[in-house]
Amino acid sequence: MIGTIQLFVTCLIDSLFPEIGEAVVEVLTRAGVQVAIPQEQTCCGQPAFNAGYRDQARKMARHTIEVLDDTVGPVVVPSGSCAAMIRHGYLELFADDPTWLLRANALAERTYELSEFLVDQLGVVDLGASFIGRLAYHPSCHLLRELGVDHQPLDLLEGVAMAQVHRLEPECCGFGGVFAVDQPEISTEMLKRKLAEINQSGAGVVVGCDVSCLMHIEGGLRHIGSSVRCAHLAQVLAGREATLR
Repeated sequence: MIGTIQLFVTCLIDSLFPEIGEAVVEVLTRAGVQVAIPQEQTCCGQPAFNAGYRDQARKMARHTIEVLDDTVGPVVVPSGSCAAMIRHGYLELFADDPTWLLRANALAERTYELSEFLVDQLGVVDLGASFIGRLAYHPSCHLLRELGVDHQPLDLLEGVAMAQVHRLEPECCGFGGVFAVDQPEISTEMLKRKLAEINQSGAGVVVGCDVSCLMHIEGGLRHIGSSVRCAHLAQVLAGREATLR
């Protein structure tokens, strides 16, 4: 039986959307686990990693490993991209450093994305949530392609009473971290495709597991004057009406 988990909050949730962090804690508590939050945690290093600043990324990765080495239990991350960084990015960063690679592997083996942990480790698909209306689920790239997490978020959304769930096509929203900055024209066109699909879905809320993607989509929706809003999966499962501000 799983007793305590370590919550890796992620930068965007901690800095911009703390209400999502609160929803994550509520969901995990409702699922029957105790939630510990290591106080010394910072960024996982993914922005630096994606931008090619490997030395800086290693520094942040070492700090993350050291902080979590002192804890016990699964590490749960409410973000596919951050979970993928810890599970795969760290192994790449320390491929030529046997000592740190060993520690990175140990952390990777106990790290799970939130929906993956709930469904695959706890066997939970019904958290007693309800939502009247249509939800469009956006399968984010890192979550789907790097972690192979596909059905788990949908299983959880199908457990939400009264909700109608529509799965959007597994196409990138155009964010891609620094990609949206380096290639703004392409990013904009990709976002337009996603917004058109959302409009055709008839959903009132777009649900995802990555705040970065949701923030990008939300910005696009507001720019075109849409009433559709975005919400993290944890907000829906916690039964909270709040969406991204």
